[in-house]
Amino acid sequence: MQRLDWDGKRGVLFKALDDNCEHIGKGAGNAAALSHAQVVAEPVLHSREGQSGLAGRFTDRIRRFEEWCAHVDLAPDLASDIGSRKWLRGFATLLGLSVAAIALWPDFSEVEAATAMPVASRERDEFRSQSIAPLALGGDSGRHMGASPLVHPLAQVPERPLVGNAVPVSDIASGTQFDITLGKRSAPNAPRELDALDFRARFDLDLSIERGAEGGLALVRHPIAVDATPLRIRGTVGSSLYRSARNAGAPVAAIQSYLRAVDKYINLESGISASDEYDMIVAYKRSAKGEHEVGDLLYAGIERDGKPRLQLLRWGKDGQMFAASSIGKPRSVPIGQPVAGHITSRYGMRRHPILGYVRMHAGIDFGAAYGSPIYAVADGKVTYAGRHGGHGNYVRIQHAGGLGTGYGHMSRIAVANGAHVRAGQVIGYVGSTGLSTGPHLHFEAYRNGHTINPAGLSIMAKPQIAGKERDAFKAELRSLLTVEPGAALAPMVQPEAEHAEAEREIDRLAPQTIG
Repeated sequence: MQRLDWDGKRGVLFKALDDNCEHIGKGAGNAAALSHAQVVAEPVLHSREGQSGLAGRFTDRIRRFEEWCAHVDLAPDLASDIGSRKWLRGFATLLGLSVAAIALWPDFSEVEAATAMPVASRERDEFRSQSIAPLALGGDSGRHMGASPLVHPLAQVPERPLVGNAVPVSDIASGTQFDITLGKRSAPNAPRELDALDFRARFDLDLSIERGAEGGLALVRHPIAVDATPLRIRGTVGSSLYRSARNAGAPVAAIQSYLRAVDKYINLESGISASDEYDMIVAYKRSAKGEHEVGDLLYAGIERDGKPRLQLLRWGKDGQMFAASSIGKPRSVPIGQPVAGHITSRYGMRRHPILGYVRMHAGIDFGAAYGSPIYAVADGKVTYAGRHGGHGNYVRIQHAGGLGTGYGHMSRIAVANGAHVRAGQVIGYVGSTGLSTGPHLHFEAYRNGHTINPAGLSIMAKPQIAGKERDAFKAELRSLLTVEPGAALAPMVQPEAEHAEAEREIDRLAPQTIG
């Protein structure tokens, strides 16, 4: 038998005891074995004490303390022998440990936790600017902050009328950076006067307010050369129109506008082939300082075999996209998809997922993420907006030609009853109200009050461009189609100086060389 003791110096003693235990197992007498163990152990202990000195005495005391703890039982079961000496001893142990725990109780300090909701950089700047030193931190965000008691209102601001003569003050964008130069003090306690104020008033204009030699302020304009050539991007549709346009460098917002515009006339899933070519033109401006701005989608086209299949142009105050082939005459327009999702249930008889029996499903269900925007598929008037039985939050729109559409199970309605809506306008958001097993849109179509299958539905649209406006529309279309793809990204031509450098008077006096 082997035993590993925590004190290696006592190993010899335990080995002797183990040897005697083996004798006991072989039938030796208890008394003889114990006597032999004592004879062997005592010299060993004395030998170790003599060799180790203080360490040996410490080891012996530890051994005696362990034997005392085993005999006394400092932590007895307090549920038995209540009131006895043993119980009181255990209670005293519990009380002592409790006092020690309370005495060593740690202090609690505040721990900074993450915000309960995601905070974007704009909101973070707002919080920072309103917490400490609002005027100092508000200066780098351009927002109007509450004034501290140290701020005194000015009786007049001489530079404001100067700026107002060049550009409306309200048109200066939030976040515009101002470079302010203050002059010397006229007296120790006098305020510093404004020497110069420089800022970007518009994309094509820098303004400076400078103090002249006579002490007055003057406004100086610094025009910035701007190239407004639209950005035209063409390419083959391939396996994915979106990925192809992104690979060509088209902005994401422009691609989304393009897809929404085309989807009202051509089914994006089945109406466009991989060999078709897409064509989009986007408003684009760039300045001589290197900045650029991407604007709205101006033109959206689809070509097949080199011939235009669809040509859409942004036109009018509302900025709608009109098809060049249908201006001046009524047209049949296929309705677009009312939500960005996939069809989960089609029009026809089916077993209701909640009621459990077979009945007519008078619409198409689109599965979509909760809160996704729902769009009107055509122009029309809202004839109902509110709670509608099993449809939950429901909107119904009446279109031209006796056609109507309905949108059910919305989480929130974004239009009011009686409002006029445009095709593509957001009318609500996907939800799961009414008889619904999850977030989706129930889309219905009606003709003369009776439900019909919404799949493949087209709407007759009245002509909205005619006469002289139609000629202007065609002229604008021809002008845009002359823009070469990528022309807006070519090196910008710097304008020539308006005035040649004046000849210096000292140069006129220089002797002329006669050759």
